[in-house]
Amino acid sequence: MATGSVHGVAADLTGDAPRPDARAQIAGLIFALVLIDADGRIAEANHAAEDLLGTSASRLIGTKLTDRIGPLDTRVEMRLAGGDDALVARDLVIRVGEGEVRINLTASPLGGFPGWRVVTMSQIGHDDAAHSDGGSAMLGAPAVLAHEIKNPLAAIRGAGQLAERKLPHADKKLARMITDEVDRIARLIDRMQQLGSTRTGPVDACNPHESIRAAVATVRAAGAGRGDFDIREEFDPSLPPVLANRDALEQVLINLISNARDAACLGGAHGEIVVQTRFVSGLAFSAIRSGRAVPLPIEITVSDNGPGIDAALRDYVFEPFVSSKPSGQGLGLSLVRKLVRDMNGNISHDRDSRAALTHFRLHLPQAQDVV
Repeated sequence: MATGSVHGVAADLTGDAPRPDARAQIAGLIFALVLIDADGRIAEANHAAEDLLGTSASRLIGTKLTDRIGPLDTRVEMRLAGGDDALVARDLVIRVGEGEVRINLTASPLGGFPGWRVVTMSQIGHDDAAHSDGGSAMLGAPAVLAHEIKNPLAAIRGAGQLAERKLPHADKKLARMITDEVDRIARLIDRMQQLGSTRTGPVDACNPHESIRAAVATVRAAGAGRGDFDIREEFDPSLPPVLANRDALEQVLINLISNARDAACLGGAHGEIVVQTRFVSGLAFSAIRSGRAVPLPIEITVSDNGPGIDAALRDYVFEPFVSSKPSGQGLGLSLVRKLVRDMNGNISHDRDSRAALTHFRLHLPQAQDVV
């Protein structure tokens, strides 16, 4: 069947509905894809590759892929230099700018074009819409558990209060322990209900810097006596409004900044937290929502100088009940991920071992970009 191509859409000349052509499909991918020639030089790069490698396609084209992401494991470099060899490399550490990123990489030879290959790179631990929600089957579980647990909890609490009135003074503390533990469990259930709720609330244009400053003020007020720390703001003053729910955005930022404070102040260390904003122009950091790509050009990064997340937990930090804190419940970052996704955003983290910094990066749509 003959087809023609107009503005990235393959038009079926028999009158059927138009469909995206190959270029439009590649541009819409949320994992990085580059085309390399027989010399290992980049010939094409999609939007996700621009975002992962931190520069525009025009600057990438003509440069060697290994120069952009190396130095690599020797075996991987040899396979990439091996002409028509296919390659699958998992849990590969690459250098991007001043930081390190862990990826899965594939290289696929193109039949009929000796030496040419398509290389894909997907960030490990990266939260995107193509990544299956590991806890998707659990989305309804928190609400069900809350309903089934809260009623007997109320009865236990009432019985504890009644016992406290009737027990001798020396034993009253045992009854108070019962009510205190019930209250603690109830708070945990409340957070589970938040995690399982289906809606965050309406989104609207809002100033991200106002939300950040409100969150910073809350963390500073709550952090008195919880360690020696400084919070520094590095804002892009020209940043346009973001499309978000103001309350949800503040909750996300409070969680991220509080976690950064706790991590940075471990062991009595002096904590340094930086909250940075920037506009990632030309780096169409996309997440698929309702079958369409949503540009996410507004970036908010919360960085801390703490020891970082345990390597065994890095791929699971956004999953429910995973925590690196001794007394953590493991619901904070799960709730952050849910709130961010509800706002059509994206949340990821990485560790810059050279600078000894941990970064949590929040990407959100610009208000005028989404109708």
